[in-house]
Amino acid sequence: MQSHQNEKAIITVSNLHKKFGDFVAVTDVSFEVKKGEIFGILGPNGAGKTTTLEIIETLQKQTSGNVIVDGIDTLKHPWDVKRTIGVQLQSAGFYPELTLVDILQLFAALYDVEVSPMKLLEEVELQDKAKSYVNKLSGGQRQRFSIATTLVNTPKIIFLDEPTTGLDPQARIHLWDMIKKINQKGVTIVLTTHYLEEAEELCERVAIMDKGKIVALDSPEALIKKLLKTGFKKHIEVKQADLEDVFIQLTGRHLHEA
Repeated sequence: MQSHQNEKAIITVSNLHKKFGDFVAVTDVSFEVKKGEIFGILGPNGAGKTTTLEIIETLQKQTSGNVIVDGIDTLKHPWDVKRTIGVQLQSAGFYPELTLVDILQLFAALYDVEVSPMKLLEEVELQDKAKSYVNKLSGGQRQRFSIATTLVNTPKIIFLDEPTTGLDPQARIHLWDMIKKINQKGVTIVLTTHYLEEAEELCERVAIMDKGKIVALDSPEALIKKLLKTGFKKHIEVKQADLEDVFIQLTGRHLHEA
């Protein structure tokens, strides 16, 4: 994993607050995402992860604070931000009567750009499903297709909200490899995840949120070292292998797709 420590920030979030009536969802959140990194936002349900992401994506307006994406103020120029980013849709957001190629062409028309649907499908290894419908795809294939749709407008940044939820171990590992390949082409990736193993595998830095605030922000390695320095010890003996290791060893790392 390459370091982007000296890269300039492509996203700057400053003193972000968001209220829904009397409920405070996000309180004084500030962080930067470096150009070219994979940045993770972690936290339990209700921590404010999705709200923070939606404000950066211009899907919601903040109550106060500033968000700058690639030099653009999200409140002043939301459409310019939308042209710069790619946002992963859940598969329920796709038209069931359209083929994968049709959907990619529809997205291209919405962005007013020219695309090669087959090239995009090749990037996510779905070229053989070009004429299929989303509801005929496996869970892993749907997630890969949703990532293909984020690439239609050649974005500088893509946002992935829990990209591997519900996937079997092979499909999850395969999607991790795909996310790394996209990142290696220079695309900055911001993701939320409930899988801490996923954050360790993919993210150069993570922000941990709880009750609307950021409670820690650093590389996974640095956060683990900091915890160990407090004298923390696991209460159970660390296993040399777990059931997922057995599963992968017996069934292989490769996707089992029809």
